[in-house]
Amino acid sequence: MKPLGKVDHTWSPNLAYAVGLFTSDGCLSSDGRHLEFNSKDEKQVENFKKCLNLFNKITKKARSNEKIKKYYRVQFGDIRFYKFLESIGLSPRKSKLLKELKIPKIFFPDFLRGLFDGDGCFRVFVHPESQYPQIRVSFASASPKFVRWLQQEINSRLDTKGFIETAARAENLIYAIKDSIKLLNFMYYSPDVVCLPRKFQKAKHYFMRT
Repeated sequence: MKPLGKVDHTWSPNLAYAVGLFTSDGCLSSDGRHLEFNSKDEKQVENFKKCLNLFNKITKKARSNEKIKKYYRVQFGDIRFYKFLESIGLSPRKSKLLKELKIPKIFFPDFLRGLFDGDGCFRVFVHPESQYPQIRVSFASASPKFVRWLQQEINSRLDTKGFIETAARAENLIYAIKDSIKLLNFMYYSPDVVCLPRKFQKAKHYFMRT
């Protein structure tokens, strides 16, 4: 485990991105000290470690009743960072309890990109009537209050709308083609930002940074 109090929680683009990732796939232990981040994508965990300057080993784990260890994870202990995450609105067993988060406005694009890499989706399809390509950017969450807060935050910054669809275990905040392009430019504001390469490579052909 990493020694206590080693993560620098001064706000920065990297910290905001890591907070977005943790909001999607992180876990605060009930002991008030330990944190864990999981992903099917090893690069995602590497990015998380890089942004927080962690040196802990990446291991693999299985979930629920699965026997195959196909999830990558990093675990560490840091009381101060744990309390910092609580202070901005995260908590143990957060999935359905998540509400608004305290993210500085200047770092919201980085937070949103982390959230997108964790619980976001980029989809391309052909409109059945016009036959023109359509794109959709969406964010999923099991917490209705968080989805509505996220919609309000995005819309107030980008003058977008978005609509919410209910799925089996979550709600999806979905943006149509014009608003999706706005979102992609907002999140990928520089070619040097930390991100999940496979999502960026899939999306980059459909938007242009200005």
